[in-house]
Amino acid sequence: MKDLEDWAAVQKVYKQTKSKRATAQLLGISRNTVKRLLAMDKPPSYNRKIYHSKIDAYKEQIIEWRCEPYNFNGTRIFRELKAIGYQGSIGPVYRFLNKIDEDVGYHISKRATVRHESPCGDQAQFDWTEYEVLIGSRYRKVYCFAMILSASRKKAVCFSLKSDAAAIYEAIQELFDDLGGVTLELLIDNPKALVLENNPRSEAEIRYNPHALMVAKHLGTELNACPCYWPRKKGKIERPFKYIEEQFIKGNSFATMEELNHRGKKFVDDWCSETHSTTGRIPNQHYLLEEKGTLLELPKTHYHLDALKTRKVSPDSFVSIEGNKYSVPVTYVDRNVFYRIIYGFRIEVYDKNEHLILRQEAFESKRNVLTNDEHYAQIAPKVNTSIPQIRRDFTERFRNGSRYLEAAGHRFDQPTHHARRILELQELYDDNVLDYFIGVAIEEDMMDITSFRALLRDYNSGYLILPNEAKVQSSTKNELIRDCSYYEESTKEVTQ
Repeated sequence: MKDLEDWAAVQKVYKQTKSKRATAQLLGISRNTVKRLLAMDKPPSYNRKIYHSKIDAYKEQIIEWRCEPYNFNGTRIFRELKAIGYQGSIGPVYRFLNKIDEDVGYHISKRATVRHESPCGDQAQFDWTEYEVLIGSRYRKVYCFAMILSASRKKAVCFSLKSDAAAIYEAIQELFDDLGGVTLELLIDNPKALVLENNPRSEAEIRYNPHALMVAKHLGTELNACPCYWPRKKGKIERPFKYIEEQFIKGNSFATMEELNHRGKKFVDDWCSETHSTTGRIPNQHYLLEEKGTLLELPKTHYHLDALKTRKVSPDSFVSIEGNKYSVPVTYVDRNVFYRIIYGFRIEVYDKNEHLILRQEAFESKRNVLTNDEHYAQIAPKVNTSIPQIRRDFTERFRNGSRYLEAAGHRFDQPTHHARRILELQELYDDNVLDYFIGVAIEEDMMDITSFRALLRDYNSGYLILPNEAKVQSSTKNELIRDCSYYEESTKEVTQ
């Protein structure tokens, strides 16, 4: 290339200078180089140096062994070559065999596959991967289970802290729930939780895990294990994991595993509303229009690998699970309840009829207590018994509350006793009614609860009326009062 550039430059400059010395000075090369390049009638050409290989002498023999009737593989050819004197390594043999396979034309690439498009309702593909996810304040290893309907490409995901058999079986059922039905076939990989033996060199039937077969029977689907080391067989489910990592996992943090599941499911559902690059259709629309109606009906319950564990609810309505306490409704006090932990973080508590009582994310540490006030609503006092809280509730609820407590403090040893009794009346009267009569009680010195109730009895009997009610009654009376001339005119009209 350098000689070619120099030759072109010398030809151009020499035409202008007509001097070999000046040409050499302008181009910064020697006069002998200028003289040599000017003597050439045509541009110099590049001649590649040819290096000889140790297999050159054996190429014809290699071709013979590669073709019919021998069809030797690379290792066999290498061994035969060494037997007849070849001194090189196996690398040049394989490189030459690749060229032979391309030239001969009978060789088919190992990557070649026949694309299979499943009919609606026929197949779903299931797999999982792991991510490092920021949960709370630390990174945790999280397993993402995913399923895709092969026809519509509608996808569903869930996240777990475990990837054991129980988590896998639960995920398969949860994902079918999310997809709204079951396919005739479920294409799976070969983990021991699903497949015990799948030897590609054997003609023996694939041996599935008995529990996996029970899950399949419970769902009404049939398992189909893909060939070992052949990920393209289930390529539809392999591709989404990278997208989920890049577009959802990276840069995001989650307070809890439940939040991760909630946001992850929404992300995938939104993704399914975008046009699919392969089918050219929107998966959610394709699913609703064509595939949903072809899916099998979901079973009413889930198949579980492990039996439920038993706990007795304490008198304060707590159930103790793995060193932590979780409240349940007080109707279960002193009764046995049953629980299981799913995905390593989700607690589900059931009654004796296996009706779900509580679903709660488990604490990471021990000796924690989780209380839900709604669980105690049936026995909770209607008004707080704490004196400071009574004062706060009374002053926040009523505009006359502070005035009442100050005035009652000069009359009674315990003004909050009467204030608490007034608060108990909130189920019978509106706050505005109570607030008005609290003001009346202060003015009339009727602040004890007995006198206050007497005021309310007079109000119920109609002897006492609220100011706004008095205005309404007054306006109503004015509307009903008419001049006598109205009736005289009406009588004349009837007579005529």
